[in-house]
Amino acid sequence: MKRHGAWSRAQRASILLAVLLGSGTPFQWGLAELNSVTQTTADGFALPKPGREFQFPRDHGSHEDFRTEWWYLTGHLDGEAGQRFGFQVTFFRQAARDGAGEVTHLHLAHAAILEASSGRFLHEERLNRDGWDANSAVKTLDVRNANWSLKLDEGTQKITVIATVKAEALLKLEMEAAKPLVIFGENGVSRKGAAESAASHYLTFPRLKAAGSVKIGAVEHRVRGEAWMDHEFSSSQLDEGQVGWDWAAIQLKDGREVMVYRMRRADGTTDAASTLTWISKDAVLKKAVFTWKPLEMWKSPHSGAEYPNRVRIESEGSVFELRPLAQDQEQGGSITGLPYWEGACDVLDERGELIGRAFLELAGYAGDLRRYLGGK
Repeated sequence: MKRHGAWSRAQRASILLAVLLGSGTPFQWGLAELNSVTQTTADGFALPKPGREFQFPRDHGSHEDFRTEWWYLTGHLDGEAGQRFGFQVTFFRQAARDGAGEVTHLHLAHAAILEASSGRFLHEERLNRDGWDANSAVKTLDVRNANWSLKLDEGTQKITVIATVKAEALLKLEMEAAKPLVIFGENGVSRKGAAESAASHYLTFPRLKAAGSVKIGAVEHRVRGEAWMDHEFSSSQLDEGQVGWDWAAIQLKDGREVMVYRMRRADGTTDAASTLTWISKDAVLKKAVFTWKPLEMWKSPHSGAEYPNRVRIESEGSVFELRPLAQDQEQGGSITGLPYWEGACDVLDERGELIGRAFLELAGYAGDLRRYLGGK
């Protein structure tokens, strides 16, 4: 088996978007050509179909008939002495066919921890082949990449996550759903663009109660907080003319949540498939019109990319200002060569009062993603 350092440029480029596509991000990739009879990609991977009957815990697990899949956790944690942390742990499965038509699976993973008081941001990427110290179980939620793991206990319905970050930090959390799983989109299909293939199945726990520990260096902190978990699978790609995306998961103090993604086109406009969905206190979904306005730019000293990481979102008469806990929350790039910004934010209302917490993802600012997909 080859480790990632021995893989070809083509192999590394082919997995780029899978690395960048955290649950909740608005693009998927794959072959645009479809088999019109079976509604699969040209090389036989499945496409999302309306009316799918989800069955759990089976559908928490892997869907290997689809090309791309990810399990994506972000959250905010509070220590017993008032410390504050943001975290992300994401597991990806990426399928491909070799020259003989056999399917192989690659497993990627990202982990990041922010210590808000100091602004210290630790992050790490991993990439392994199936069977090389990585796997995603088919029948339930049980994914692993070396010593990183995400697992559902079917008896207690609790989810555990364990991840180190560059041997400098260790995250251990046990989580349970504070409200039911939701399924975004129309009739079980989340549209990503005008093309028929631009769609996914998008499952989310919008609010998980979390408890455990964060260890940074020799200091271990007992923590409690809340997390957001996306599970998304598809086989499609960036729609024509799309060059990047902005995505946010917002958890409000009043018990509601908001999921929003803005897909950016090459001419600077917002794609019509961009979506905002309100999640009520009792987990009822409602799509709504929204505006997204950048308020401040931050230039990365690492990549040189400029990110609009402070934004104002308006919808249904509500105003949300997402303000990052630290400017430098850029990650990725060590494997893919294309960084992105993914960070913990406070949510303020129009009076400047704290009304919630959020995670914000900004992709495509360090380079046009289309060049990695053969786009024009």
